[in-house]
Amino acid sequence: MSGANVRRHVLLEKNKILKEREKTSSPKYLKRIYPIGLHKSTSSLSLSLSSSLSLSLSEKSYDSSLTDSSTLDQKISAALRFIAPTQRREYNSPVAKVVQQQISQAQDTNDGELKRCNWITKNSDKVYVAFHDECWGVPAYDDNQLFELLALSGMLMDHNWTEIVKRRELFREAFFGFDPNKVAKMGEKEIAEIASNEAIMLAECKVRCIIDNAKCILKIVRECGSFSSYMWGSVNHKPVINRFRYPRNVPLRSPKAEAMSKDLIKRGFRYVGPVIVYSFMQAAGLTIDHLVDCYRYSECVSLAERPWRHI
Repeated sequence: MSGANVRRHVLLEKNKILKEREKTSSPKYLKRIYPIGLHKSTSSLSLSLSSSLSLSLSEKSYDSSLTDSSTLDQKISAALRFIAPTQRREYNSPVAKVVQQQISQAQDTNDGELKRCNWITKNSDKVYVAFHDECWGVPAYDDNQLFELLALSGMLMDHNWTEIVKRRELFREAFFGFDPNKVAKMGEKEIAEIASNEAIMLAECKVRCIIDNAKCILKIVRECGSFSSYMWGSVNHKPVINRFRYPRNVPLRSPKAEAMSKDLIKRGFRYVGPVIVYSFMQAAGLTIDHLVDCYRYSECVSLAERPWRHI
């Protein structure tokens, strides 16, 4: 026998049973039950629950305790209230639909993770992600911090930000927290120790470069009052706020970076080409280059738009 014939045979048998039960039960009670199951719900689950409830109540109608019309009405109402709320919560509630949409949206956005710049991916190192979230693009006004970021940016010629940030604490320890007063006094012994440290991975020429730049910073401090005043003066003491939407829009250099690079080189700084200077400006918050849909964009812009207060 084919599957269709089997189903047809089962339905016929089921209809016969239902008709027999209708004959032995009070039609006025069944009339209150079946329309609910057959017309208000089209799902197989609802139909089966309503049918089971109907059959159960029909069978119990033989009991003398249920012969009273009001008592049976109460039983039916109680049973329907037991089923109906569940159906509304799962299928008909507008609130449930909104919640389900929110859950779906959260799943579509990387399990609810914060939206970051596109170059931050699931494979990005946690240290680099922290650098993006906590440092990159935040306006820096401290001389030591600016010196550190300028030195780290100069290392981009040989390494990427992830490799550099991973060794950041080692650099701070080796260069006295990037205090230009102390770094400028470093001698051959300190240079040899740093250059031979395999964990730091910094060539001797780069070590000498950082020391020479520290000496240049001290000259600027005597001239301008602070290294911060000099650096922020190049952007009129206000960060440049860009509105880039895609990584391809973010430039490698800018006219301001080129002008700053020329002046730094003139003052004796080394490893301060326009590309390196622009990377420094991005890291130090002199320019805000977070993508507009990155959660850090609005936060860094809020910091950038506050009145400039440098001491």
